[in-house]
Amino acid sequence: MEIVCLDLEGVLVPEIWINFAKRTGIKELEATTRDIPDYDVLMKQRLRILDEHKLGLNDIQAVIAEMGPLPGAREFVEWVREHFQLIILSDTFYEFAHPLMRQLGWPTIMCHKLEVSTEGRITNYLLRQPDQKRMAVKSLHALNYKVVAAGDSYNDTGMLSEADKGILFDAPANVIREFPQFPVTTSYEELKNEIRAWTPRQIG
Repeated sequence: MEIVCLDLEGVLVPEIWINFAKRTGIKELEATTRDIPDYDVLMKQRLRILDEHKLGLNDIQAVIAEMGPLPGAREFVEWVREHFQLIILSDTFYEFAHPLMRQLGWPTIMCHKLEVSTEGRITNYLLRQPDQKRMAVKSLHALNYKVVAAGDSYNDTGMLSEADKGILFDAPANVIREFPQFPVTTSYEELKNEIRAWTPRQIG
């Protein structure tokens, strides 16, 4: 009864907003939860910038369509699903995640939703629930599951703290420095080894 919970962006796929920022040349859109811990502040900033530049959902989806998983991510997901149940806990949106889930073999994802006007303008974002990553792990514990979780950003640390074992994956120096209690991994093989060390079962 073990479940692996993974963040999406920065762990399995590139950061969507960073890729979009590079494509549009809008430096401000490169900010992520690695830089701004308060997700509401970050999203309001993003929506304001999109409005200023008259950019909408179609523009972002066009960039996502050309993205793929990080090298080795599909194989890592297959390894996890062979040995554990897998849930992706992300602060992205279903409107962004759908094509990426196809490329990862359709793992289960829990994330948020966007409000979009008929003209394609993103007018608001709807949280599935506040602090949803930590609350998901807490709910899994209530169902008597053991949970190992991995993420890379400030918004993952609640999930990592709530899990039976939390692991940082390719995290920036500021997050590593502020959360020294979590082991640090920089490759899927290292992440596999941390997961293997956590489970009492012998797995390949």
